[in-house]
Amino acid sequence: MKFYSQVLLAALISFSAVAQKKELKAAQKLVDASLYEKALVALDQMKPLIDSAEAKYSSHYYYLLGISKQKTKAFDEAIAAFHKVNSIEKSANLKKYSSLAEINVPSLTNDLINEAVDLNSKNEYLAATKLLHTAYELDAENNIDYLYFAASSAVNAGDYDTSLAYYTKLKDLNYEGRKKVYYATEVSTGDEIEVPDAATFEIYKKSKDFKNLREDLSPSRLPEIVKNIALIYVQKGDNEAAMQAVKDARSVSPKDVSLILTEADLYNKIGDEVRFASLMEEAIGQDPNNAVLYYNLGVVNGNNGNRDEAILYYKKAMELDPTYEPTYLNLASMILDGEADIVDQMNALGNSADENRKYDVLKQKRKGIFLEAVPYLEKLVSINPKNTDALTTLKNIFGTIGDTANFKKYRDMLDNL
Repeated sequence: MKFYSQVLLAALISFSAVAQKKELKAAQKLVDASLYEKALVALDQMKPLIDSAEAKYSSHYYYLLGISKQKTKAFDEAIAAFHKVNSIEKSANLKKYSSLAEINVPSLTNDLINEAVDLNSKNEYLAATKLLHTAYELDAENNIDYLYFAASSAVNAGDYDTSLAYYTKLKDLNYEGRKKVYYATEVSTGDEIEVPDAATFEIYKKSKDFKNLREDLSPSRLPEIVKNIALIYVQKGDNEAAMQAVKDARSVSPKDVSLILTEADLYNKIGDEVRFASLMEEAIGQDPNNAVLYYNLGVVNGNNGNRDEAILYYKKAMELDPTYEPTYLNLASMILDGEADIVDQMNALGNSADENRKYDVLKQKRKGIFLEAVPYLEKLVSINPKNTDALTTLKNIFGTIGDTANFKKYRDMLDNL
């Protein structure tokens, strides 16, 4: 009787193994055909058979489950299934499906990133952050770029604690994220263009259509990371920590213009315009041809009531970059600021002959201020004919001084936008 029971048990085990093998083969075919939803149904139905299965069958099952979950975007469940594969095969001293799971990591990473990009495009930043961080964790050594993108996505989501943790880790790792970039000059136009990849660069080398081919490194992301750490601390109201974050970075790269600007921006945010101006001057010393630096100094001096200095900085910015629109608007605004005082003086005058003469003098002086601002506004309109601020100001100026032709000109330009 005992012998009979053992034979029966062996037969049952053999039958179960055959069933497991058959069901797994069917599920494998569905996965191979990319029918992942159907594969999941089949795998769910055979789950009771797996609870007592041999390691070679259960590891196969969880591998197929992981692939199917991955392709149906159930990424957490996919990763859990792949971990199960590794655990089963490690205990049984097997390697087949854990090796396949390892080979699949780039595919899983790619699917995570594609889904994160899609979520970011839909402004679903929190979900995107999680997927990007998961991609980083799959291969922390090689996927560190995804930690950087996860931090950025967390900022967009307003999750400052998470973004701060990620940025701080990147800073501690001294992450720069620099990539090799390629450039070539088009012979026909003389314009330098960025070449998309190394393979195309090699093709361009052999082409007569390109010259002056060169390689370079993209800018370091570390200054931006440090800046974001500082700004997050400002957002959290911790200005002391923000200051320290920038000072730590500048102690390593004291002449880094990006870091100088980061510190300047921080002082500007907390309202210390004196220190902001000092740092902007320092930045100009490092990068004397940067128009935006002079523009910012114009803004600071204008805010501090230093009208003449502001105008000089704006003109310098304009000289360095004649196409930077905000410079023209701010310069014209600074010039026109002088009108208010003249109007107050005009309104304070009486009707005597002497006061009427003073009124006429002030009226001409006011017109002179208007006409001083006009060339800068007209230049801006020539750069951008749809700049409504410039068009509106010109219309109002010519309306005030009685120049009907120009008033109608700019009124019509506004109406036609």
